[in-house]
Amino acid sequence: MSVGRAPFSRTAAAALVLGGFALFVALLYLMGRGEAPLADTQNGGAHAAANGLNGYSGLVRLLGASGYSVTRSRSPRGLERRNLVVIAPPPFLDAQEFGDLLEKRRRLGPTLVILPKWRVSGPPRNLPRDEAAKWQRGWVVLRGASGAQWTGDLPAPFTLTHRIHHPPEGPLPRWSGLGLAGVLPTRAVAYAEVDPSHRAVLRDEAGRTLALVAGNERIGDSGSANYPVLFVAEPDLVNNYGLADPARAALALKLLQELDDSGTRMVTFDLTLNGFGGAENLLTLAFRPPFLAATLCLMLALAIVFWRAVLRFGPAISTDPNIGFAKQQLVTNSASLVVRARRWGLLKTPYARLAERRLARSLGMTHADAAAIDAAVAMRLPGEEPFTPRAARLVAARSPQEILSAARALDTLHRKLKR
Repeated sequence: MSVGRAPFSRTAAAALVLGGFALFVALLYLMGRGEAPLADTQNGGAHAAANGLNGYSGLVRLLGASGYSVTRSRSPRGLERRNLVVIAPPPFLDAQEFGDLLEKRRRLGPTLVILPKWRVSGPPRNLPRDEAAKWQRGWVVLRGASGAQWTGDLPAPFTLTHRIHHPPEGPLPRWSGLGLAGVLPTRAVAYAEVDPSHRAVLRDEAGRTLALVAGNERIGDSGSANYPVLFVAEPDLVNNYGLADPARAALALKLLQELDDSGTRMVTFDLTLNGFGGAENLLTLAFRPPFLAATLCLMLALAIVFWRAVLRFGPAISTDPNIGFAKQQLVTNSASLVVRARRWGLLKTPYARLAERRLARSLGMTHADAAAIDAAVAMRLPGEEPFTPRAARLVAARSPQEILSAARALDTLHRKLKR
């Protein structure tokens, strides 16, 4: 066998393997993410990713600018977090399931529920061209207000009646609560009819309840057995439409600060109830307990395989075309057996005799004789070390390195004689 030139250096081989592994991990992450880009949520709905008047993306940005850690969750696991969770349910849902969710949330952490109000539509078809050019994706036209009918079917203590008051004329209605006061953006007022188990937090000037705590919990009371569930019956206090007013923006921050009594300053906006939940699959489960342990073991095994692959990578070895495949395998297997058995001493004398016969054939001798070989070497290669001391050095060698060095000296002598 002869040593050829390596097609790749060890560094290049490591870079190729690492690059391929990184791309594979990225592929697994994208497949396991199970989510579409947030741009797909610009459908005019009233949720935390919507940019329309009825959306709450402004509240998300306001909290982020105020130092809160804000997450828009597209997984049902987001509803199981112990920090403050904001839910903006759609106009139609299963009241019993939602009530069970709220009851579970009372034992996990504070919850803010913003009830739906507006019926919306896209841009008008007869909109002038210059006005249509200003229209952005997700913007809506408010077509009318209506209360959520499912609130009356919620289990106690969350049961309430959601209504809309339409004053015929007059100034815009006012609101007050939590030490703040201001004006609503429209005359259509969404309010809740409360019972003794509810605690009003915000009211309008006529005494109608705009926000309430369901149950006996008080917001800001860390000594309560359960966490508060706060219903905002009038979404114009906290949606994009309402946050255009500094007083209402200050109220939105005040509500969340009172609910986040633990001071974690972490808020999760749920998007699953609005139809944007990410799908669960085996890849996502692979990175969650208890399956995470098996995934880490697999990664460790891959790292060990890569480490061994880099260590054994070296110059490419090309086989001598004069040696047949069967002979090549026989030589390889015999060499592997000697290496595993570590019987280096068995190689020395047989290889010295083999080298003696090869030199004799190269010199045209009928019989291999060490003295005759030394005389012929002295005639053909004056000054070159004779065969006998080289063979003696091989027989006397102890370590594998010494044996290999002495054998190479005999091979060098044979190549010089052939030339």
